[in-house]
Amino acid sequence: MSNESLRLIPLGGMGGIGKNCTVIEMGDDILVVDAGIQFPSDDMLGVDVVIPDFSYLEEHRERVRGIVITHGHEDHIGGLPYLLEKISAPIYATRLTLGLIEAKLNANTLKNTSLHTIADGQEIVLGRFRVTPFHVNHSIPDAVGLAIRTPEGLIVHTGDFKIDHTPLEGRPTDLSALAKLSSEGVLLLLSDSTNAESPGYTPSESQLRDVFDQVFSRARGRIIVATFASLLSRVQLVIETAVHHGRKIAVAGRSMEQNVEIAEKLGYVRFPEDSRVQVSQINNLPDEQVVILATGSQGEPNSALARMALGRFRYVKIREGDTVILSSNAIPGNETAIHANIDNLFRRGANVVYGRQAGLHVSGHAAQEELKLVLNLLRPKFFVPIHGAYRMLHQHAHLAHELGTSHENAFVLDNGDVLELTRENAWLGEPVPAEGVLVDGSLVGDVGRSLLRDRMNLAQDGIVVAKVTIEGQTGKVIRDPEIISHGFVYVPEAQELLEAGEQAIVDVIASYQPNGHGFEADKVGMLIERRLGNFFYNETRRRPVVVSVVSTS
Repeated sequence: MSNESLRLIPLGGMGGIGKNCTVIEMGDDILVVDAGIQFPSDDMLGVDVVIPDFSYLEEHRERVRGIVITHGHEDHIGGLPYLLEKISAPIYATRLTLGLIEAKLNANTLKNTSLHTIADGQEIVLGRFRVTPFHVNHSIPDAVGLAIRTPEGLIVHTGDFKIDHTPLEGRPTDLSALAKLSSEGVLLLLSDSTNAESPGYTPSESQLRDVFDQVFSRARGRIIVATFASLLSRVQLVIETAVHHGRKIAVAGRSMEQNVEIAEKLGYVRFPEDSRVQVSQINNLPDEQVVILATGSQGEPNSALARMALGRFRYVKIREGDTVILSSNAIPGNETAIHANIDNLFRRGANVVYGRQAGLHVSGHAAQEELKLVLNLLRPKFFVPIHGAYRMLHQHAHLAHELGTSHENAFVLDNGDVLELTRENAWLGEPVPAEGVLVDGSLVGDVGRSLLRDRMNLAQDGIVVAKVTIEGQTGKVIRDPEIISHGFVYVPEAQELLEAGEQAIVDVIASYQPNGHGFEADKVGMLIERRLGNFFYNETRRRPVVVSVVSTS
């Protein structure tokens, strides 16, 4: 490998939805595109979020020239607070995205981080890279793709995008910019794959106007709209529809309140005069004059809507006549929580409008025909599908093959893979570490797979604590063993089993042969754990977590 080679290293965004982070490097210069989070899967018990492994960037921190962000979704900006703990680098983003980033960073990080606002067509120079953003449509305003000019050739990074000719925000994806880039010749295209399995075109956001208008016109009581806090174009549509129907708008949920405040300050969300009320005031208004914008479309347990559904939200008690609108599609893995929420809302008398059949949500990602259009327009020499589960990346590569890209020039990568490029060739180099890092409260990276297995075992089979006190030199049992069980067996009906376990502890101690240094409590404890684990499995076909506490005196 030459030190001057152009290298592409995805640290996230490949083979899953989220934690998008792409490294582009050449010589002494590193450019980072996005730094997001991924929400944990069901088997990651207790984990709050998953972030990319930033160790490669930490190791080469002095070479990082800048971090360019494509848009303000959590899966693109949520990892920044963790990355900026490890490296110091300037951040470049559009106005709204920068506003959302500032809200995420603590005062000390903000003080030590250089933030720069970028705009469509404005070139920024970061070492050997010349980066020019171009406008794209997505489910949040101010999203951009990136034209990245390097000594080896032009890289185009689409960011998350769709081609919407009638977007609510008024500006379609800048196809003319893409056409100009095509005339330069594109060395490498990195393109969003989230909807690569979806045929046809993604519908326009503007078609939701009529659907919302119809639902609002049928509602007789309060209307509660739950959507992603970052879907600010959708938020603006709800505001406009509410005003059209003579209703006031209240905002509920911390992330919704924060995002709306930032977007309103920057001019991306506008409340007509006297149209907004505090959520604490809605009970002073007739039901037919109330709309509540709330978090919780994905069934998040602490969200405003989830607390309303359980009767735990201070100002809103769901009642007969309420209409609840879920304006989103379920993120895979969230279906159970969403359905439980919907059930609770129905139990309290609400009319819940939800699901694809309701037509109250459109995706922010390009479907197959839009992906083909970009591929045909840019005609890249090399192609790497990004941002998606592995099947999505594979399907996107298949579309490229159908349009004439050779199999040798399309690369379906995993996180940590290294793609090296010249003007004429591309090949895979040595991979770098890129397994996701688990964040649990203030613990970053301390929770590993072994700990998750323990948590899963605890959840499935419970825990057994074995306590015994022995004489340190002779090994004589001073105090009878005691077994404490939680979540394993119903103790009043399992005395015989637990007494047999206590006898197994005595047998382990009796058979232990010290090595001349007296009884070693740690070693005896390991033997007890092994014996009890096998004993309880043989008796119950369950594997509780066994913890021994061996005291010596």
